[in-house]
Amino acid sequence: MELREELKYSKSHEWVKEEDGEVTVGLTDYAQSELGDLVFVNLPEEGDEVTVGEAFGDVESVKAVSDVYSPVSGVVSEINEALLDAPESINEAPYDAWFIKVKEITDTEELLTAEEYEAWAEEEKNS
Repeated sequence: MELREELKYSKSHEWVKEEDGEVTVGLTDYAQSELGDLVFVNLPEEGDEVTVGEAFGDVESVKAVSDVYSPVSGVVSEINEALLDAPESINEAPYDAWFIKVKEITDTEELLTAEEYEAWAEEEKNS
């Protein structure tokens, strides 16, 4: 499982990068490997509101459809339109294939460091 120290992680397997009051959200390497080959992505619109712990979109793999949850509450400032045409890029480079950017953040779930997330995901896998 590849992790990046500069990112934070949610227990629903999203990664979060905070810069200048804006948050970028993507799917972790662990999540994409568990889901298998991704073939479709459904994203919100710019200007949509997202809420901590609620789904803002979904990904479809050859196995199943899975929701993608927001680790923050705020307003979608940008979506990664490239994912719509190339969902497989999430499998190829999960930490480059971001889903949304969020601004006007009003709430954040308790995010984990790379080390905490790795320990938590390992525990989750073994339970």
